Amino acid sequence: MSIDWEKEVSHRSDELINDLSELVSIDSSRDTEHKTSDYPLGPGPAKALQTFLHFADRDGFTTKNVDNLAGRIELGDSDDAIAILAHVDVVPEGPGWNTNPFEPVIKDGNFYARGASDDKGPSLAAYYAMKIIKELNLPTSKSVQLILGTDEESEWVGMNHYMEKETLPETGFSPDAEFPAINGEKGIVSFRVTFPTPNISLVKNFVAGIRPNMVPQNAEADLDLNKISGDDVKAKLNDFLAANPEIKGSVTIKDDVASVKIIGKGAHAMEPFNGINAATYLAKFLTDFDLNDSEKLYFSFIANDLHLDFAGKQLGIANKDDVMGELTLSPNIYEYDADKANVLLNIRYPKGDTGDTLTDKINKALPENVSAVIEGHNQLPHFVAADDPLVQALVGAYRDHTDDDTEPFTVGGGTYGRILKHGIAYGAMFPGDENVMHQPNEYINIEKLLKSAAIYADAIYRLIK
Repeated sequence: MSIDWEKEVSHRSDELINDLSELVSIDSSRDTEHKTSDYPLGPGPAKALQTFLHFADRDGFTTKNVDNLAGRIELGDSDDAIAILAHVDVVPEGPGWNTNPFEPVIKDGNFYARGASDDKGPSLAAYYAMKIIKELNLPTSKSVQLILGTDEESEWVGMNHYMEKETLPETGFSPDAEFPAINGEKGIVSFRVTFPTPNISLVKNFVAGIRPNMVPQNAEADLDLNKISGDDVKAKLNDFLAANPEIKGSVTIKDDVASVKIIGKGAHAMEPFNGINAATYLAKFLTDFDLNDSEKLYFSFIANDLHLDFAGKQLGIANKDDVMGELTLSPNIYEYDADKANVLLNIRYPKGDTGDTLTDKINKALPENVSAVIEGHNQLPHFVAADDPLVQALVGAYRDHTDDDTEPFTVGGGTYGRILKHGIAYGAMFPGDENVMHQPNEYINIEKLLKSAAIYADAIYRLIK
């Protein structure tokens, strides 16, 4: 049987875009400040999950909502199943948007909204692939379980809860990365670097960062104008901006405080070199002032040991694996005031390291009385060989629709694909696409979204027919 997958997607393209428009209109970022017993991660993630499951109920699939933390959509009733692991949560919108991030806009063939590419668009592409197979009533020997998480961008609470309550298939993929296939994912770990309680003098506070996995686009510091003149701050900032044209900045004077703001460029922490870390630039700017010892300890560390050092050389953690590539370091959250001083480092590491080895290396490199501890979950490196039948089947489907011979590769991102004993990440970005995940003005190209749905349909059917 020869199936024109792209034609089948085309027949359903309007419906797919309508469903995506409804889904991205929900701010599904983690919101535990407003959690309830019914909405353990806040109302947004639960509403997005319910909406997605409603699409599947509408289309006649068997669905299950697992305590508003995860959900399942099933095609077929075989005990032998493949899993498609996706997520409906998003990172916070952050600054820099040209439009409302939760009011989708279609312009020049692109669909703009938070979650368009990470991961609501790809998730719906995979769902429509299942829908096509179902509506064509194709014969299958295995079933498909599309499993939706609600906290992929943070602590994976939703998927962890699902695994406690339900049985997860061993084989499958996550539509949350790039084509032709991501067969390796680096380990992911965050460290909280804690400094002695500051002796506040010139810098009254310093703050930057939204999430551990986002390069901070904005950073701000308040300077005490009893210690320096506002004109001096403005003059120094003008010189600094002239020397660093890749950033923008401003000074706002109010009473005895000069608020200095630096604007860089947000990016996903797996590729920190694609962003411009506003916080490390601001720290570097502050080291040009007459700081006390406490301030020097904090800001000089950021400026000298973290600024533009994406490989972690200054911390003694640089490492490279022939298959998985280099370690990357992204310092993403900063807290500095009269009560505390810390930095959160997000590290993506290849084979050859562990959380323990990184802890030892970092603490040996830190200044006296400064320490680093792991915060959150340490995700170990994950790898499936390129010649594995799963990888070959998925890559084969991709190549048949693109005539592109790009080989599978490893990334620093962490997807649900690593949860599966025999799983990888698969699309929906294409080689050469701009990576706009976690950035303002996130978008997905509609033509490529539809192409990815056809690839997913072909690939899924190869695995289950």
